[in-house]
Amino acid sequence: MSANDLTHNRFADLPDSPFPRLNELIEGLSPGKPPIVMSLGEPQHPFPAFVSETIAAHAKEFGKYPPIAGTPDFRAAVAAWLGRRYGLGPDVIGPKRPLDPDLQILPVNGTREALFNVAFVATPLAKAGQRPAILMPNPFYQCYAAAALAAGAEPVYVAATRETGFLPDFAGLPEELLARTAMIYFCSPANPQGAVASLDYLKELIRLARRHGILLAIDECYAEIYDREPPSGALQAALEISNPDGEVFDNIVVFHSLSKRSSLPGLRSGFCAGGRDFMIRFRNFRNVGAPQVPLPIMAASAAAWSEETHAAENRERYRRKIDMAERILGNRFGFYRPAGGFFLWLDVGDGEQAARELWARGGVKVLPGKYLSREDSLGRVSNPGAAYIRVALVESEAATEEALTRMAEVL
Repeated sequence: MSANDLTHNRFADLPDSPFPRLNELIEGLSPGKPPIVMSLGEPQHPFPAFVSETIAAHAKEFGKYPPIAGTPDFRAAVAAWLGRRYGLGPDVIGPKRPLDPDLQILPVNGTREALFNVAFVATPLAKAGQRPAILMPNPFYQCYAAAALAAGAEPVYVAATRETGFLPDFAGLPEELLARTAMIYFCSPANPQGAVASLDYLKELIRLARRHGILLAIDECYAEIYDREPPSGALQAALEISNPDGEVFDNIVVFHSLSKRSSLPGLRSGFCAGGRDFMIRFRNFRNVGAPQVPLPIMAASAAAWSEETHAAENRERYRRKIDMAERILGNRFGFYRPAGGFFLWLDVGDGEQAARELWARGGVKVLPGKYLSREDSLGRVSNPGAAYIRVALVESEAATEEALTRMAEVL
Protein backbone atom coordinates (compact mmCIF):
# COMPACT_ATOMS: atom_id res chain seq x y z
CA MET A 1 0.00 0.00 0.00
CA SER A 2 1.39 3.41 -0.95
CA ALA A 3 1.86 6.33 1.41
CA ASN A 4 -0.92 8.12 -0.44
CA ASP A 5 -3.29 5.21 0.21
CA LEU A 6 -2.46 5.27 3.92
CA THR A 7 -3.06 9.01 4.14
CA HIS A 8 -6.29 8.71 2.21
CA ASN A 9 -7.56 5.96 4.49
CA ARG A 10 -6.82 7.85 7.68
CA PHE A 11 -8.60 10.97 6.47
CA ALA A 12 -11.28 9.34 4.34
CA ASP A 13 -13.91 10.44 6.86
CA LEU A 14 -12.55 13.99 7.22
CA PRO A 15 -15.40 16.52 7.18
CA ASP A 16 -15.25 19.02 4.36
CA SER A 17 -14.68 22.65 5.25
CA PRO A 18 -18.09 24.34 5.28
CA PHE A 19 -16.99 27.41 3.35
CA PRO A 20 -15.99 25.75 0.05
CA ARG A 21 -19.25 23.82 0.30
CA LEU A 22 -21.14 27.10 0.64
CA ASN A 23 -19.32 28.56 -2.36
CA GLU A 24 -20.31 25.52 -4.42
CA LEU A 25 -23.91 25.81 -3.23
CA ILE A 26 -24.29 29.38 -4.48
CA GLU A 27 -22.01 29.07 -7.50
CA GLY A 28 -23.61 30.63 -10.56
CA LEU A 29 -26.06 32.68 -8.49
CA SER A 30 -25.71 36.45 -8.59
CA PRO A 31 -26.44 38.24 -5.32
CA GLY A 32 -29.83 39.91 -5.47
CA LYS A 33 -28.57 42.97 -3.61
CA PRO A 34 -25.16 44.35 -2.59
CA PRO A 35 -23.55 41.46 -0.68
CA ILE A 36 -23.42 41.27 3.10
CA VAL A 37 -21.38 38.35 4.47
CA MET A 38 -22.89 36.73 7.56
CA SER A 39 -21.42 33.26 7.03
CA LEU A 40 -17.96 33.68 8.55
CA GLY A 41 -17.47 34.17 12.29
CA GLU A 42 -14.73 36.75 11.79
CA PRO A 43 -15.15 39.70 14.18
CA GLN A 44 -15.24 43.03 12.37
CA HIS A 45 -15.40 45.34 15.38
CA PRO A 46 -12.57 47.83 15.95
CA PHE A 47 -9.71 46.40 17.98
CA PRO A 48 -8.07 48.45 20.76
CA ALA A 49 -5.44 50.96 19.68
CA PHE A 50 -3.00 49.86 22.37
CA VAL A 51 -2.50 46.57 20.52
CA SER A 52 -0.81 48.24 17.55
CA GLU A 53 1.13 50.54 19.85
CA THR A 54 2.41 47.63 21.94
CA ILE A 55 3.45 45.62 18.89
CA ALA A 56 5.31 48.64 17.51
CA ALA A 57 7.07 49.21 20.84
CA HIS A 58 8.27 45.59 20.86
CA ALA A 59 8.89 45.26 17.11
CA LYS A 60 12.63 44.62 17.51
CA GLU A 61 11.72 41.38 19.34
CA PHE A 62 10.58 39.87 16.05
CA GLY A 63 14.31 39.22 15.70
CA LYS A 64 14.25 36.66 18.53
CA TYR A 65 12.92 33.13 18.77
CA PRO A 66 10.07 33.18 21.32
CA PRO A 67 9.91 30.55 24.08
CA ILE A 68 7.11 28.02 23.68
CA ALA A 69 6.06 28.63 27.30
CA GLY A 70 5.64 32.35 26.68
CA THR A 71 6.90 35.23 28.75
CA PRO A 72 6.42 35.71 32.50
CA ASP A 73 4.40 38.86 31.75
CA PHE A 74 2.05 36.97 29.44
CA ARG A 75 1.49 34.13 31.90
CA ALA A 76 0.97 36.58 34.76
CA ALA A 77 -1.59 38.56 32.75
CA VAL A 78 -3.51 35.39 31.88
CA ALA A 79 -3.40 34.15 35.49
CA ALA A 80 -4.71 37.50 36.71
CA TRP A 81 -7.51 37.43 34.14
CA LEU A 82 -8.49 33.90 35.15
CA GLY A 83 -8.57 35.15 38.72
CA ARG A 84 -10.90 38.02 37.89
CA ARG A 85 -13.10 36.10 35.48
CA TYR A 86 -13.56 32.77 37.26
CA GLY A 87 -12.94 33.51 40.90
CA LEU A 88 -9.43 32.08 40.93
CA GLY A 89 -8.41 34.92 43.20
CA PRO A 90 -5.39 35.59 45.43
CA ASP A 91 -6.35 32.79 47.81
CA VAL A 92 -6.24 30.36 44.87
CA ILE A 93 -3.55 31.68 42.52
CA GLY A 94 -1.18 32.53 45.35
CA PRO A 95 -0.41 30.58 48.51
CA LYS A 96 -2.43 27.50 47.53
CA ARG A 97 -1.33 27.65 43.88
CA PRO A 98 -3.56 24.93 42.35
CA LEU A 99 -2.88 26.68 39.03
CA ASP A 100 0.81 27.48 38.64
CA PRO A 101 1.23 30.08 35.84
CA ASP A 102 4.73 28.86 35.07
CA LEU A 103 3.65 25.25 34.49
CA GLN A 104 -0.07 25.31 33.75
CA ILE A 105 -0.55 28.20 31.31
CA LEU A 106 0.71 28.12 27.72
CA PRO A 107 0.35 30.69 24.94
CA VAL A 108 -0.94 29.25 21.67
CA ASN A 109 -0.72 30.42 18.08
CA GLY A 110 -4.47 30.76 17.77
CA THR A 111 -6.60 28.23 19.61
CA ARG A 112 -7.32 26.17 16.48
CA GLU A 113 -3.76 24.84 16.37
CA ALA A 114 -3.82 24.01 20.06
CA LEU A 115 -7.23 22.34 19.85
CA PHE A 116 -5.82 20.24 17.02
CA ASN A 117 -2.52 19.40 18.70
CA VAL A 118 -4.03 18.47 22.05
CA ALA A 119 -5.45 15.27 20.55
CA PHE A 120 -1.97 13.90 19.85
CA VAL A 121 -1.00 14.11 23.51
CA ALA A 122 -4.34 12.90 24.85
CA THR A 123 -4.82 9.86 22.62
CA PRO A 124 -3.16 6.52 23.50
CA LEU A 125 -2.58 3.80 20.93
CA ALA A 126 -5.49 1.86 22.43
CA LYS A 127 -7.91 2.24 25.32
CA ALA A 128 -9.88 -0.60 26.91
CA GLY A 129 -8.21 -2.77 24.28
CA GLN A 130 -9.88 -0.92 21.42
CA ARG A 131 -9.42 2.02 19.08
CA PRO A 132 -9.71 5.17 21.20
CA ALA A 133 -12.69 7.43 20.69
CA ILE A 134 -12.87 11.22 20.89
CA LEU A 135 -16.31 12.64 21.58
CA MET A 136 -17.53 16.00 20.32
CA PRO A 137 -20.78 17.93 20.12
CA ASN A 138 -22.76 17.78 16.90
CA PRO A 139 -22.84 20.41 15.30
CA PHE A 140 -19.09 20.66 15.78
CA TYR A 141 -15.98 22.68 14.96
CA GLN A 142 -14.37 20.78 12.06
CA CYS A 143 -10.96 21.06 13.72
CA TYR A 144 -12.14 18.61 16.42
CA ALA A 145 -12.86 15.86 13.92
CA ALA A 146 -9.66 16.46 11.97
CA ALA A 147 -7.65 16.21 15.19
CA ALA A 148 -9.34 12.96 16.22
CA LEU A 149 -8.60 11.35 12.88
CA ALA A 150 -5.01 12.61 12.80
CA ALA A 151 -4.42 11.15 16.27
CA GLY A 152 -5.77 7.76 15.20
CA ALA A 153 -9.00 8.04 17.20
CA GLU A 154 -12.60 7.57 16.11
CA PRO A 155 -14.52 10.87 16.12
CA VAL A 156 -17.91 10.33 17.76
CA TYR A 157 -20.54 12.98 17.04
CA VAL A 158 -22.98 13.49 19.92
CA ALA A 159 -26.13 15.37 18.96
CA ALA A 160 -26.81 18.74 20.61
CA THR A 161 -30.39 19.57 19.67
CA ARG A 162 -33.17 21.80 20.90
CA GLU A 163 -34.46 18.83 22.91
CA THR A 164 -31.17 18.67 24.85
CA GLY A 165 -30.88 22.42 25.30
CA PHE A 166 -28.34 22.44 22.44
CA LEU A 167 -25.83 20.71 24.73
CA PRO A 168 -24.69 17.10 24.19
CA ASP A 169 -25.76 14.39 26.64
CA PHE A 170 -22.39 12.69 27.14
CA ALA A 171 -23.60 10.94 30.30
CA GLY A 172 -26.25 9.08 28.30
CA LEU A 173 -23.71 7.34 26.09
CA PRO A 174 -23.08 3.57 26.38
CA GLU A 175 -20.56 2.55 29.01
CA GLU A 176 -18.50 0.60 26.48
CA LEU A 177 -18.04 3.77 24.42
CA LEU A 178 -17.07 5.86 27.46
CA ALA A 179 -14.57 3.17 28.48
CA ARG A 180 -12.58 3.65 25.27
CA THR A 181 -12.97 7.43 25.11
CA ALA A 182 -9.65 9.25 25.39
CA MET A 183 -10.89 12.84 25.16
CA ILE A 184 -14.05 14.93 24.99
CA TYR A 185 -14.19 18.18 23.07
CA PHE A 186 -16.80 20.52 24.51
CA CYS A 187 -17.59 24.11 23.55
CA SER A 188 -19.36 26.57 25.86
CA PRO A 189 -20.73 28.97 24.74
CA ALA A 190 -21.55 26.61 21.90
CA ASN A 191 -20.73 27.33 18.29
CA PRO A 192 -23.17 27.68 16.55
CA GLN A 193 -26.14 27.48 18.94
CA GLY A 194 -24.96 29.90 21.65
CA ALA A 195 -25.96 27.51 24.45
CA VAL A 196 -24.08 27.93 27.73
CA ALA A 197 -23.30 25.08 30.11
CA SER A 198 -24.32 25.67 33.71
CA LEU A 199 -21.89 25.17 36.55
CA ASP A 200 -23.74 21.96 37.46
CA TYR A 201 -23.45 20.63 33.89
CA LEU A 202 -19.69 21.28 33.96
CA LYS A 203 -19.30 19.61 37.35
CA GLU A 204 -21.09 16.49 36.15
CA LEU A 205 -19.01 16.44 32.97
CA ILE A 206 -15.81 16.63 35.03
CA ARG A 207 -16.98 13.80 37.29
CA LEU A 208 -17.91 11.68 34.26
CA ALA A 209 -14.51 12.26 32.67
CA ARG A 210 -12.66 11.36 35.84
CA ARG A 211 -14.61 8.14 36.32
CA HIS A 212 -13.53 7.01 32.86
CA GLY A 213 -10.02 8.51 32.67
CA ILE A 214 -10.98 11.00 29.95
CA LEU A 215 -9.30 14.32 29.22
CA LEU A 216 -11.70 17.25 28.80
CA ALA A 217 -10.67 19.75 26.12
CA ILE A 218 -12.99 22.66 26.90
CA ASP A 219 -13.25 25.27 24.16
CA GLU A 220 -14.22 28.49 25.93
CA CYS A 221 -13.27 30.86 23.11
CA TYR A 222 -16.67 32.60 23.13
CA ALA A 223 -16.79 32.98 26.92
CA GLU A 224 -16.41 36.76 26.85
CA ILE A 225 -19.25 37.29 24.37
CA TYR A 226 -22.44 36.83 26.37
CA ASP A 227 -25.91 38.32 26.56
CA ARG A 228 -26.77 38.56 30.27
CA GLU A 229 -24.63 36.48 32.63
CA PRO A 230 -20.94 35.56 32.27
CA PRO A 231 -20.76 31.86 31.34
CA SER A 232 -19.31 29.52 33.94
CA GLY A 233 -15.96 27.91 33.16
CA ALA A 234 -14.53 24.44 33.64
CA LEU A 235 -11.72 25.61 35.94
CA GLN A 236 -14.30 27.40 38.05
CA ALA A 237 -16.39 24.22 38.25
CA ALA A 238 -13.36 22.12 39.19
CA LEU A 239 -12.68 24.32 42.22
CA GLU A 240 -16.06 23.38 43.64
CA ILE A 241 -15.69 19.60 43.50
CA SER A 242 -13.24 17.36 45.31
CA ASN A 243 -10.73 15.18 43.50
CA PRO A 244 -9.22 12.77 46.01
CA ASP A 245 -7.26 10.97 43.28
CA GLY A 246 -5.57 14.02 41.76
CA GLU A 247 -4.99 17.76 41.78
CA VAL A 248 -7.70 20.38 41.40
CA PHE A 249 -7.64 20.70 37.60
CA ASP A 250 -6.70 17.11 36.79
CA ASN A 251 -8.13 15.88 33.42
CA ILE A 252 -9.04 19.42 32.28
CA VAL A 253 -7.54 21.82 29.76
CA VAL A 254 -9.37 24.98 28.71
CA PHE A 255 -8.78 27.14 25.63
CA HIS A 256 -9.29 30.90 25.32
CA SER A 257 -8.70 33.33 22.49
CA LEU A 258 -8.38 37.05 21.84
CA SER A 259 -10.06 36.62 18.44
CA LYS A 260 -13.55 37.04 19.86
CA ARG A 261 -12.94 38.79 23.18
CA SER A 262 -10.85 41.59 21.67
CA SER A 263 -11.85 41.41 17.98
CA LEU A 264 -8.33 40.30 17.05
CA PRO A 265 -8.75 37.24 14.81
CA GLY A 266 -5.60 38.07 12.86
CA LEU A 267 -3.40 38.29 15.96
CA ARG A 268 -3.53 34.49 16.24
CA SER A 269 -3.16 34.57 19.98
CA GLY A 270 -4.76 32.58 22.74
CA PHE A 271 -3.84 30.36 25.66
CA CYS A 272 -4.61 27.03 27.22
CA ALA A 273 -4.53 26.17 30.92
CA GLY A 274 -5.26 23.07 32.93
CA GLY A 275 -4.08 20.16 35.03
CA ARG A 276 -0.41 20.21 35.93
CA ASP A 277 0.60 16.76 34.67
CA PHE A 278 -1.11 17.13 31.34
CA MET A 279 0.10 20.68 30.76
CA ILE A 280 3.70 19.59 31.34
CA ARG A 281 3.24 16.82 28.76
CA PHE A 282 1.57 19.24 26.36
CA ARG A 283 4.38 21.78 26.78
CA ASN A 284 6.96 19.09 26.04
CA PHE A 285 5.07 18.13 22.88
CA ARG A 286 4.72 21.75 21.84
CA ASN A 287 8.44 22.29 22.31
CA VAL A 288 9.11 20.02 19.34
CA GLY A 289 5.93 20.15 17.28
CA ALA A 290 4.02 23.41 17.65
CA PRO A 291 4.42 27.05 16.60
CA GLN A 292 5.45 29.71 19.08
CA VAL A 293 3.74 33.05 19.57
CA PRO A 294 6.09 35.93 18.58
CA LEU A 295 7.31 38.09 21.45
CA PRO A 296 5.65 41.34 20.24
CA ILE A 297 2.35 39.44 19.90
CA MET A 298 2.71 38.11 23.44
CA ALA A 299 3.33 41.63 24.72
CA ALA A 300 0.20 42.91 22.98
CA SER A 301 -1.74 39.87 24.22
CA ALA A 302 -0.69 40.48 27.82
CA ALA A 303 -1.97 44.04 27.47
CA ALA A 304 -5.28 42.81 26.03
CA TRP A 305 -5.87 40.25 28.81
CA SER A 306 -5.11 42.99 31.35
CA GLU A 307 -7.64 45.51 30.00
CA GLU A 308 -11.38 45.03 30.46
CA THR A 309 -12.98 48.18 29.02
CA HIS A 310 -12.53 47.24 25.37
CA ALA A 311 -13.93 43.75 26.01
CA ALA A 312 -17.03 45.19 27.69
CA GLU A 313 -17.56 47.63 24.80
CA ASN A 314 -17.17 44.78 22.32
CA ARG A 315 -19.72 42.70 24.22
CA GLU A 316 -22.19 45.61 24.24
CA ARG A 317 -21.97 45.95 20.45
CA TYR A 318 -22.98 42.31 20.06
CA ARG A 319 -25.79 42.76 22.56
CA ARG A 320 -27.22 45.64 20.52
CA LYS A 321 -27.16 43.46 17.40
CA ILE A 322 -28.98 40.66 19.20
CA ASP A 323 -31.56 43.28 20.20
CA MET A 324 -31.92 44.11 16.49
CA ALA A 325 -32.42 40.47 15.62
CA GLU A 326 -35.08 40.08 18.27
CA ARG A 327 -36.89 43.14 17.00
CA ILE A 328 -36.68 42.27 13.30
CA LEU A 329 -37.11 38.49 13.40
CA GLY A 330 -39.35 38.26 16.46
CA ASN A 331 -40.45 34.70 17.10
CA ARG A 332 -39.85 33.51 13.53
CA PHE A 333 -37.52 30.64 12.66
CA GLY A 334 -37.36 29.46 16.27
CA PHE A 335 -35.47 32.63 17.18
CA TYR A 336 -34.04 32.83 20.69
CA ARG A 337 -31.47 35.12 22.25
CA PRO A 338 -28.19 33.18 22.37
CA ALA A 339 -26.83 33.15 25.91
CA GLY A 340 -23.29 33.39 24.52
CA GLY A 341 -21.40 33.90 21.29
CA PHE A 342 -22.45 36.00 18.31
CA PHE A 343 -24.34 33.54 16.11
CA LEU A 344 -28.02 33.12 15.41
CA TRP A 345 -29.10 29.50 14.90
CA LEU A 346 -32.32 29.74 12.93
CA ASP A 347 -34.65 26.89 12.05
CA VAL A 348 -35.66 27.61 8.45
CA GLY A 349 -36.74 24.08 7.49
CA ASP A 350 -34.04 23.52 4.87
CA GLY A 351 -30.77 25.35 5.54
CA GLU A 352 -29.31 24.85 2.07
CA GLN A 353 -32.40 26.10 0.27
CA ALA A 354 -32.61 29.13 2.59
CA ALA A 355 -28.95 29.97 2.01
CA ARG A 356 -29.46 29.92 -1.75
CA GLU A 357 -32.56 32.10 -1.56
CA LEU A 358 -30.97 34.61 0.79
CA TRP A 359 -28.02 35.01 -1.58
CA ALA A 360 -30.01 35.07 -4.82
CA ARG A 361 -32.78 37.36 -3.61
CA GLY A 362 -31.23 39.27 -0.72
CA GLY A 363 -27.45 39.26 -1.24
CA VAL A 364 -27.00 37.87 2.29
CA LYS A 365 -24.50 35.05 2.67
CA VAL A 366 -25.25 32.65 5.55
CA LEU A 367 -24.00 29.16 6.36
CA PRO A 368 -26.26 26.09 6.15
CA GLY A 369 -26.22 24.27 9.47
CA LYS A 370 -25.86 20.98 7.63
CA TYR A 371 -22.27 21.92 6.82
CA LEU A 372 -21.43 22.15 10.54
CA SER A 373 -22.85 18.77 11.53
CA ARG A 374 -23.14 15.11 10.59
CA GLU A 375 -25.40 12.17 11.13
CA ASP A 376 -25.37 11.29 14.82
CA SER A 377 -22.72 8.60 15.43
CA LEU A 378 -25.14 6.46 17.45
CA GLY A 379 -27.89 6.69 14.85
CA ARG A 380 -30.28 8.42 17.22
CA VAL A 381 -30.94 11.48 15.06
CA SER A 382 -30.32 12.53 11.48
CA ASN A 383 -28.06 15.49 10.69
CA PRO A 384 -29.04 17.89 13.51
CA GLY A 385 -28.09 21.01 11.55
CA ALA A 386 -29.95 20.31 8.31
CA ALA A 387 -32.92 22.53 9.10
CA TYR A 388 -30.82 25.47 10.31
CA ILE A 389 -28.74 28.37 9.11
CA ARG A 390 -25.96 30.01 11.10
CA VAL A 391 -25.90 33.79 10.98
CA ALA A 392 -22.78 35.55 12.26
CA LEU A 393 -23.52 38.98 13.75
CA VAL A 394 -20.01 40.25 13.11
CA GLU A 395 -20.58 43.14 10.69
CA SER A 396 -21.25 46.75 11.65
CA GLU A 397 -24.57 47.55 13.29
CA ALA A 398 -25.83 49.23 10.13
CA ALA A 399 -24.89 46.29 7.92
CA THR A 400 -26.34 43.83 10.43
CA GLU A 401 -29.66 45.65 10.55
CA GLU A 402 -29.82 45.73 6.76
CA ALA A 403 -29.00 42.03 6.50
CA LEU A 404 -31.57 41.03 9.11
CA THR A 405 -34.22 43.15 7.37
CA ARG A 406 -33.49 41.43 4.05
CA MET A 407 -33.64 38.04 5.74
CA ALA A 408 -37.07 38.80 7.17
CA GLU A 409 -38.27 39.87 3.73
CA VAL A 410 -36.85 36.90 1.83
CA LEU A 411 -37.71 34.11 4.26
